[in-house]
Amino acid sequence: MQFLIKRSTAAFLLIAMANLVVAFATFFVLPPKFFYDSAIIIYDKLNEVGYIGSYPLTILFYKVTGLRHLPFPLIALLQFPILMYVLYKIGIPEGFEKLNVKNVLAYLGIFMIAIFIAMPSKEFLTYLFITPIVFMCANKRFSFRKTVVLSVLMLVVFGAFYRPYFALIPIIAGGMYLISCINFKNKTMTVIFYGLLIAFFLSLSSGILKGQYFSEMSRELVNKTRMNSADANSLILSPVKPDTWYGEMIAIFYGFFTVNVPVNGLKHILSPQIVVFIIWQLLLFYILLVRFSKCLRNRNEYQFELFILLVLFSFFILQGVFEPDLGSAIRHKTGIFPLIYFALYYEHFRKKIQ
Repeated sequence: MQFLIKRSTAAFLLIAMANLVVAFATFFVLPPKFFYDSAIIIYDKLNEVGYIGSYPLTILFYKVTGLRHLPFPLIALLQFPILMYVLYKIGIPEGFEKLNVKNVLAYLGIFMIAIFIAMPSKEFLTYLFITPIVFMCANKRFSFRKTVVLSVLMLVVFGAFYRPYFALIPIIAGGMYLISCINFKNKTMTVIFYGLLIAFFLSLSSGILKGQYFSEMSRELVNKTRMNSADANSLILSPVKPDTWYGEMIAIFYGFFTVNVPVNGLKHILSPQIVVFIIWQLLLFYILLVRFSKCLRNRNEYQFELFILLVLFSFFILQGVFEPDLGSAIRHKTGIFPLIYFALYYEHFRKKIQ
């Protein structure tokens, strides 16, 4: 009996296997700074294990599963195939074997997953958490309304127990959707602009209630202790201190463009890994922006796709508020890669369903 395999599937499997080798080799090749979080998760020297918070829950996961007792290369051999299986189940688009910008972005995304998530990582749990939202939108087994309600509930619960800023995604995405219902000349950029304003007003309310703005209590607090560190050459530092309302507004807009349109990162020309991220990020943002514009113009036809893109751009906006450096930004993007993967190839998944 002859066994046939599509070229796109073969390309996906070859890329996955090649990156499995990368995932296995990271422990032997990468410098110790790449494993700071992994060491905290595995060794738990401060006894942080618990049920609320990204570190406590991740530590609990690796403790309960017994993965904490395995060598890092073996953990990579177990985790990476799970991550690739998720993408495989979402679907492999036709022409995945062809060298074009969209496919290269996906190839590099898989490579970054091998580097950042194959080790013990909080992003591993984020990746698995975000997957059901993608499956609901890709398969369309639920109505659009039920998909949105379930997804919002998941994001709020995940924010309450794991990463608080995920609970803000539905607020920003919902606000951006309402703004998109109004006719503007340049609707895409206007929607994103108002999304940034919503993030600012959320931060402003935090400043009034708690005495500190979002970026002040997160990015600035983390970077304050890392200013002179040799390992922190890609820190995101606002040109204005975010301890006033106008300083926070500048910090949020500056952070958004630094993380998502990082042309100012070209100053790190001597750091090849940062330059590669900048190129990847610029191309990714442009392609997703074009797709976002298309979905906004045809909102009734692309309901599920528009929802995914609203969640993505809300996440990008929040990255501009909370991310301390470009390295963290790219690592956190690998955690939501199923969303990015679906957004890049949503036309294929539509045909597959039809």
